[in-house]
Amino acid sequence: MVYFDALKDIKRKRLDTAYLIYGTESYLIQDIQQAIIENGLTEEEQEVNLSVYDLEEFPIQEVVMDAETFPFFGDKKILLCKNASIFKAKPDKGQVEHDVNVLQAYLDNPVDHSIMVFIAPYEKVDERKKIVKQLKKSGKVVSCQALKEYEMTNWIQSLASDLHIRIDSPAIDILIQENGTNLMALGNEMEKMALFVGESGTITIEVAEMLAAHNAQASALKLVDAVITQNIGRAMMIYKDLEKQNEEPIALLALLASQFRMIQQSKLLSQKGYTQQRIAQQLKAHPFAIKMALKREKGFTNAQLNAITQLLAEGDAAMKQGKMDKKLSFELLLYNLIHVKK
Repeated sequence: MVYFDALKDIKRKRLDTAYLIYGTESYLIQDIQQAIIENGLTEEEQEVNLSVYDLEEFPIQEVVMDAETFPFFGDKKILLCKNASIFKAKPDKGQVEHDVNVLQAYLDNPVDHSIMVFIAPYEKVDERKKIVKQLKKSGKVVSCQALKEYEMTNWIQSLASDLHIRIDSPAIDILIQENGTNLMALGNEMEKMALFVGESGTITIEVAEMLAAHNAQASALKLVDAVITQNIGRAMMIYKDLEKQNEEPIALLALLASQFRMIQQSKLLSQKGYTQQRIAQQLKAHPFAIKMALKREKGFTNAQLNAITQLLAEGDAAMKQGKMDKKLSFELLLYNLIHVKK
């Protein structure tokens, strides 16, 4: 089961007796974990009926024994089991010996008053294992992997709904452009903007551009856009803002070069008939980054991109050889890049 489907069921209070949550996206794992706790127990119940076990320190037999014990207060208890490597093909070696047969027997006939939650922060679990198959039968196995491009948009819209606000599509693009696929950063940005627009408010592109925490890589994309629109004034303004943040011209040139390289490579592959997904696989880049590169490549001819690549190489050499002041050299480079299109 994927994250979105599991979360939907949990929020409707359709809770299972056991969960195995695995994957490399820690934010999603924490989100599912917290949703189970909040929808399974009241705040008062959490104080006495929420037990946390580290399976590197406690054997699974002890967890099962606790699960079979009635809650001290309330109708339910939750047992949160971290570092659940017992579900991997090769469990981590440790001092604790787990008798998986005890868990297997429990899952054959789980009690109604306990919810077991196993956290396995690993890329894969071994679905051939009997214990994993049994957990699928008795509960839910939830995958929390890095989100695909369309899932990122769905996730942000879902978060906006949870925050009782709306967000426009162009604003979503700004957020992803500034934060990439860092869900923790995206979540923090959404909460900040939700406070700004207030309940039932809307995050517009203007709000997103005004409030989004800016980073050098996203600013490099804005410099690319300034080159496309031949807006030297905007290019210089972006550069001066970066200069105030003590960004080094050589580092900015490298970021700019990487963006133009992706644009050029995406254009060439697109001309060969490659789809967006295939280009992302070929270049080992996130689909959203390729989507933006394909959008921008339409603003350049192949000849212009070749000329830009040459200018970037010359600018890099000039800075590193100390032929000119680095700041002045970068400003001149921006001027020349914009005039490639004229």
